[in-house]
Amino acid sequence: MTKEKIIELLQPYLEDDRIFVVEVTVTASKTRQNITILLDTDEGIKIEECASISRRLAHFIETNELIVDAYNLEVSSPGIDQPLTFKRQYIKNIGRNLKIQLVEGEKDGTLENVTDEGIVFKEEVKKSKGKKVEPKESIVIPFGNIQQAKVQISFK
Repeated sequence: MTKEKIIELLQPYLEDDRIFVVEVTVTASKTRQNITILLDTDEGIKIEECASISRRLAHFIETNELIVDAYNLEVSSPGIDQPLTFKRQYIKNIGRNLKIQLVEGEKDGTLENVTDEGIVFKEEVKKSKGKKVEPKESIVIPFGNIQQAKVQISFK
């Protein structure tokens, strides 16, 4: 089964776009096909929602004999280590610290806002030994310049 076909099969379970597909991966091993689906909502998806979609999708696949061999189906939320992919995910993480891989370089800082074109980002000031450093200005980073953005967890 292809990634595109799985996304098509998921559509009836996404509650009019309240739930959105972050990623679908389909891999084959010697014994079975592995299907991993990452879903999210603007508020964060609950484990019960993932379990419900998994049960309903598996039932549909089996009832319609879309996959006849053994397969594993995993439906979950994207973990904290998963990069932000959609504008909706950036909006949900306003105020959090991000590590951003840009076309040219890397930046750490705080996501302040999200626009249609990109993000408003305040770069973290690197402190040097005993010297005062002027806080950096907020900058706008176009989505096209972001190769990868991940939320950074702080345990302070």
